[in-house]
Amino acid sequence: MPHTPDTPAHAALASRAHGTPTTPAPSTSRARRAAYAPLAAVAAAALLSGCGQGAGEATGASGADEATTAAVDPSDRETHEAAGANPRVAVTYDGGVLVLDALTGEQLADLPTEGFTRLNQGGDNRHLFLTEGDSFRLLDAGTWSEPHGDHNHSYTTDPVLSDQRIEGSHPGHLVVHDGTAAAFFDGDGIVKSFDPTTLDATAAISTDDLTLPDAHHGVAVPREDGSVVLTEGTEDSRSTVLIQDADGEEIARTDDCPGVHGEAVAADGVITLGCENGIVIVDGDSIEHIAADVDYARIGNQAGSDASPVVLGDYKTDPDAEQENPTQVSLTDTASGEIQVVDLPASYAFRSLGRGPDGEAMVLGDDGTLRVIDPDSGDITAEVPVTEAWDEPADWQQPMPSLTVSDDLAFVSDPEAQRISIVDLTKTEDGAEAVVTSYELPQVPNEVAVASGAVAEGAAEHGEDNGHEGHDH
Repeated sequence: MPHTPDTPAHAALASRAHGTPTTPAPSTSRARRAAYAPLAAVAAAALLSGCGQGAGEATGASGADEATTAAVDPSDRETHEAAGANPRVAVTYDGGVLVLDALTGEQLADLPTEGFTRLNQGGDNRHLFLTEGDSFRLLDAGTWSEPHGDHNHSYTTDPVLSDQRIEGSHPGHLVVHDGTAAAFFDGDGIVKSFDPTTLDATAAISTDDLTLPDAHHGVAVPREDGSVVLTEGTEDSRSTVLIQDADGEEIARTDDCPGVHGEAVAADGVITLGCENGIVIVDGDSIEHIAADVDYARIGNQAGSDASPVVLGDYKTDPDAEQENPTQVSLTDTASGEIQVVDLPASYAFRSLGRGPDGEAMVLGDDGTLRVIDPDSGDITAEVPVTEAWDEPADWQQPMPSLTVSDDLAFVSDPEAQRISIVDLTKTEDGAEAVVTSYELPQVPNEVAVASGAVAEGAAEHGEDNGHEGHDH
């Protein structure tokens, strides 16, 4: 039977009148923010349940004794209607994945896994994909919402790690864009695309497959018109970005992107891919390589926002470093084609980059401080101390602090303290006071992902043929 926490945080959610009119427009940043805006207040309410503890202190037990640890049949779960979207957070650790109430930290499931695992968004605000072995394995976080005329209905059920998989050799990047998801398999050079709105823990995932000339560590970004932005390369080198139309015909390409890695999407659907000599901008059917001011400037990890034309990226300038600890980030204006380099007072790692609801750029430094950067000016506008100082491990698979942003809330993991802290991004000018709550974890956290439970783009109207026929409300 699903566990529905009864806490001040959920009481705050319940205070929203059932059926309060909203105007669903999930394709825009503003609509998503409006649907999720009450959650910052909910996180603050969760803090009040901590018996007077200050910001940044643990506010609740992990709930491990009540967690779901046995296998759950996906088809044998009760569904409960909720007063609003109930975000849940998934946290990988060595040997499993935890699913928690995102706002209170109450543990809802502890699910065993095999080997090193990673987390990827499924594209529907409910499902996540666990990179496990040679597959992307479907994780149902058990939270979702459906539009119903001028308001939404929200639901919860037990989280479950399903048997549904997208299989291939060496799963790499999984990208969701324009209502389609594309899973890239580095070991065989195959891209498997699917519709996120059809994900179901009880049903096999149907994919459309695209085979590339050579296997390589790459990425594919699907687009609404059926075209796809792709990388090409080999196991030894990769330097090509191209666009293929829906029929597989090449539209445009550049071969001037050595070490191509990573992608982001900025305002108006403009796509960027990182290079070791700058960055590539894909706007419509045009591809433009933007050279950096120095011969070697690796921009690999990026974070985009549909509220800003500027893409945040890392910036590494030492080609001989075994592990570079950069103290600069890049801000690429996809409209002007200019790369601005910003100096920081601390280094950071690949899990340190994020974007806020208004497009603000954010970097979690190894001094434990979350910095907010104006994407246009490059000015640091706020600093929020969250964790103790930390060092990036030599092995990238080892746990390190990470930044995960879900609308107005930033989730910062701290492996050393086994803790997640929540930063209210509307209060970052208040410094430490922006850390509205934190909770301890029963395991050392590695990767973190949030299933917001909000209405997803392309979600069917409540009452259509969506598995809830006959529901009386």
